[in-house]
Amino acid sequence: MSDTPGIVITGASGRMGQMLIGQVSASDRVHLAGAVERAGHAWVGQDIGVAMGGAAVGVIVTDNAAEAMQGAQAVIDFTAPEATLAFAKIAADAGVVHVIGTTGMTDAQIGELDGPSKQTVIVRAGNMSLGVNLLTQLTKRVAAALDEDFDIEVIEAHHNQKVDAPSGTALMLGEAAAEGRGVALADVSDRGRDGITGARKRGDIGFTAIRGGDIVGEHDVMFAATGERIILRHIASDRAVFARGAIKAAIWGQGKPAGAYDMLDVLGLND
Repeated sequence: MSDTPGIVITGASGRMGQMLIGQVSASDRVHLAGAVERAGHAWVGQDIGVAMGGAAVGVIVTDNAAEAMQGAQAVIDFTAPEATLAFAKIAADAGVVHVIGTTGMTDAQIGELDGPSKQTVIVRAGNMSLGVNLLTQLTKRVAAALDEDFDIEVIEAHHNQKVDAPSGTALMLGEAAAEGRGVALADVSDRGRDGITGARKRGDIGFTAIRGGDIVGEHDVMFAATGERIILRHIASDRAVFARGAIKAAIWGQGKPAGAYDMLDVLGLND
């Protein structure tokens, strides 16, 4: 068995699941230790390589996450909020690093991760890419430098199968802008404009969500004042950037004290 960290992938049949499996399998820094799917899924019981249309790799897809995590060092999880909470408890019991890329989690659901994070390392981020996390820091700093004469709008675009809006990344950028201004995002968030909405409220942080085609992920943070605009932009053209970031987080988490972390910790960008 390889002496590199063993990684379990949940939601193995999904877009990100398959991307993660491909990236982990191709890496010389980690190895694939398990693949998890929901009970009753057609892939359960199959070799994951065969299920994905390739050669056998010796890892059988299972619906038993606890069994899959035994002997592994990390689990990477891009699934759904309810599933992520269940995996968090299992990962904590197994003592493996839990990397969470799941979006659409409510504040209450995020709060439920507090318990598991006391037992193991949890790295959760709305976006795992290096570029987006740099954009987050830039957003915070620009927001801190500009007063409310500049309206802030977060504009995001994703493929037509994405189920949550605004995206987790858009919310992460909104939080960064709010932090830069010293306000709570919940107090200034402006979403879902439709009909006669009236003039924009000074100091609000707006969100616009676009869904269409196969867009991987595009995020703009616009600072608009009378006569000028500043636009910070990140475009992802390949989901592999998220997979590589998640793998980096799984490696980084090895040997760290139990606790809740994000990609800014992984990248050494936290103030």
